Amino acid sequence: MKYKVTLLAFLFSFLGFAQSETTGKLKTVIVSNYELGYALHKPADVEKNKPLIVFVSGDGEKGTAIEKVKINGPFKYLKSHPLDAYILAPQCKEDENWDIESIYQLIQKIQRENNIDSERIYVTGLSSGGWAAWNLAISHPEMFAAVVPISGFVDLIQMEEICKIKSIPVRIYHGLLDDVVNVDYAVTVYKELKKCNAQDVQLTIFDDAGHDSWTRVYDNPEIYNWMLQQKKTNTKN
Repeated sequence: MKYKVTLLAFLFSFLGFAQSETTGKLKTVIVSNYELGYALHKPADVEKNKPLIVFVSGDGEKGTAIEKVKINGPFKYLKSHPLDAYILAPQCKEDENWDIESIYQLIQKIQRENNIDSERIYVTGLSSGGWAAWNLAISHPEMFAAVVPISGFVDLIQMEEICKIKSIPVRIYHGLLDDVVNVDYAVTVYKELKKCNAQDVQLTIFDDAGHDSWTRVYDNPEIYNWMLQQKKTNTKN
């Protein structure tokens, strides 16, 4: 009897050992193809280093007809005013959303191929392009000397990282009557930046504007004059 009890105890011990668990991690890399069209305006004098304004358009300018990105923003302004700067406007395909890293790689390509002043690169955008402008700045704060989002929004995850851009001058514009992107987004991100002790951030809300609060901003030389005066500092965020 004692032999049987000892044998059973051994079997239970063996079975328990055989059912042990292990844990581990597997890293995977997902590669996707993303095609990004763009328009690039070059200043008259390309021999000297010149600033770069990156303009990210909204959903209305999606597609493959590159002329769409010239309907609003800096390219529209260029039709009647000179700008001594490079102007880069990427275009998102109709059935896709902005891919932040693709825009970043495009900016790097333009830098390599042209005489760009790396201390004077600015990003601005309207609507979904405003979202992209925020995300570009948060993802790569070391690149930009100023950020100008118009009628845009910030995701909750990005909002948690907003202090990364506290050292970058920011001008936020939004329409009080915006029924596409609620003005509360602009107010919230402005307050969060102030909590970070942001050095230079301003919020302008147009009482009589809906979603299109960008026309009055981009048609006015004031925003370009302000951007082109900004220069990246070595201050760490």
